[in-house]
Amino acid sequence: MNFLTATHTDVGTRKKTNQDSMIIMQAETKLGNVLFASVCDGMGGLAKGEVASAAMVNAFARWFEKDLPALLEQNADGTVQEESLWKQWSALIDSTSRSIEAYGRNIHIALGTTAVGVLVIGEDYYTLNVGDSRVYLLADNIYQLTKDQTYVQREMDAGRMTFEQTLTDPQRSVLLQCIGASQIVRPVFSHGKTAAGHVFMLCCDGFRHVIAPQEFYQAFHPSQMTNEEIMKQRLVEMTHLNIERREDDNISALLVKLY
Repeated sequence: MNFLTATHTDVGTRKKTNQDSMIIMQAETKLGNVLFASVCDGMGGLAKGEVASAAMVNAFARWFEKDLPALLEQNADGTVQEESLWKQWSALIDSTSRSIEAYGRNIHIALGTTAVGVLVIGEDYYTLNVGDSRVYLLADNIYQLTKDQTYVQREMDAGRMTFEQTLTDPQRSVLLQCIGASQIVRPVFSHGKTAAGHVFMLCCDGFRHVIAPQEFYQAFHPSQMTNEEIMKQRLVEMTHLNIERREDDNISALLVKLY
């Protein structure tokens, strides 16, 4: 599998700093090209959120370079043992969360970050999620692969709130889990199949609050994502649309097209 990629981020209209961090890493292996991408959203309202998101992204980068190669050697058929991957990711997130918490305690501030990621190996994808950043898959339609760990999502799941109510609820950004700010962090993982022609979109909550999934599908339709320049242009256009619709959070997203 080969990949086209693009990223874009904007500080937005209200915040003085951009607290989001993103990463895309690729490597050629005997199993073919593999890719890992992640978006981490430093907590709005918490001091030095950009430190927390960068710490998590840097931890992912070290994992990709040092630990993933050995994981890929475990099975000769090119598959990854899910249990081993989940254990590595859980340990990585836990250790990074403890480091962020300790750093904040030493300088007497609270900081934290969300994290979503996708690993693509051949026709398999693996996702991780903590918080309310998201992973989408665009194929014959647009599919949300991660589920928000938020107060409003919990209320909606329990039948106490409708989807329409969550769009304007003042607690829509209240997280149930946050790396660096929660005593116990339990990431959620998933595994699925993908194929050439599919597009992954990873984004922070600021990128998708005021834009509907079908608008993303139209803007990033796989048939139109033919080169990285177009992919970048569409990300910029959707960022401008967010600002026009008065989104005031940091705005960050990345695209990965498989071919």
